[in-house]
Amino acid sequence: VQLQASGGGLVQPGGSLRLSCAASGSVFSADAMGWYRQAPGKQRDLVAIITRDSSTAYADSVKGRFAISRDNAKNTVYLQMNRLKPEDTAVYYCNGGRYLKQIGAIADLASWGQGTQVTVSS
Repeated sequence: VQLQASGGGLVQPGGSLRLSCAASGSVFSADAMGWYRQAPGKQRDLVAIITRDSSTAYADSVKGRFAISRDNAKNTVYLQMNRLKPEDTAVYYCNGGRYLKQIGAIADLASWGQGTQVTVSS
């Protein structure tokens, strides 16, 4: 398994969750790792990026609320999600590849692994 996301669950609005993504060495060594999310009936969107030198970038919808980090010793990427909103409800995935800084995207992604469901509801 190249990518395994975990840590999702049901949380009330305003709450927090921390997601983890264990990656194989070949994926983790890519230019950048990212967290994506896909809500029912919608496309999969990139929400956070972290490069090999730990530079980060975020989608406007999560900026100031989410924080991406990485543990190079464990080949693991994290997503700390605070002040969660119902619109954050989605399946969250991680992936890695070549960083396209100018457009804030990651190319040449690995095969998608299993995501983790995040549901924000009272």
